Amino acid sequence: MRTVVTESTPRLLRRKEKEDIEMKGNGKLILALNGLLADELTAINQYVVHAEMAENWGYGKLKKSVRARSITEMKHAEDLIERILFLEGTPIVGKLAKIHIGSDIPQQCANDLASEMTAVASYNSAIKSATDMGDNATKEILEGILKDEDGHVNEIEEKLDQIKQMGIQHFLATQAGE
Repeated sequence: MRTVVTESTPRLLRRKEKEDIEMKGNGKLILALNGLLADELTAINQYVVHAEMAENWGYGKLKKSVRARSITEMKHAEDLIERILFLEGTPIVGKLAKIHIGSDIPQQCANDLASEMTAVASYNSAIKSATDMGDNATKEILEGILKDEDGHVNEIEEKLDQIKQMGIQHFLATQAGE
């Protein structure tokens, strides 16, 4: 239901009505947000499988860190869905990118790193689009998610460096247990 704005409408209400009209989403930006959503949903699936594989192999510590990353990605997906809905778009949750399951821990880390690097590039592009469109609220949401994605890159690169420095056997020994 829309409010009819007249000169006698309180200024705060008139400003709110104006913001409602101006803030509805640009189709290009909603498309970009749905692309990011597909990537987040793909990452969730990939990380859940990798976490369960680590647990199955007895690497409980590794499972916890990969599972924590999947939960962060779930929060990102939720944030994107909320924003798409706010912009009066339709969240597309049935579309996933290709999931890359690694057959061993080094391949899983490499696949996860590739996913995160793609996410960083995609978020930077979407932030630029939001900025160009003057949608600072979407820009701020995306910047918060980008910060998490950068942290994921750092975490995975750290694990890959440890594998390289320690060797896979020593690294895996540090990941056993709870």
